[in-house]
Amino acid sequence: MQADRRAVPYERIGGAEAVRRLVRRFYELMDELPEVHPVRKLHGESLSDSEEKLFKFLSGWLGGPQLFVEEYGHPMLRRRHMPFDIGKDERDQWMRCMDQALSETVDDDILRLEISTALVKVADHMRNRAEA
Repeated sequence: MQADRRAVPYERIGGAEAVRRLVRRFYELMDELPEVHPVRKLHGESLSDSEEKLFKFLSGWLGGPQLFVEEYGHPMLRRRHMPFDIGKDERDQWMRCMDQALSETVDDDILRLEISTALVKVADHMRNRAEA
């Protein structure tokens, strides 16, 4: 059954439980896929803090509760990511994990494409390394 296209993505994906499932799978993939090792190294040994922050961010970003903003203030994503060396490869590795997690956890093809298309723009905005 297709979700109501008028509903916000947070509702269409299935709410908090579905967002948490997506984020959990995303970080499992970051640990499982050798080809994303460079982006994995940008994170701490434990991914639990990153997982919780991404869950809170995506909840609000998808139109649900503004958990991240309530706890940390405005996301200021680019500023928060400036300490990390992020280029095309890191962007693509991050999106590799996200696209696979989306494909494994979101059944609605249209919603999956909408989320991925929007997130690739966010991921691209995080790039801070000059590249040719």
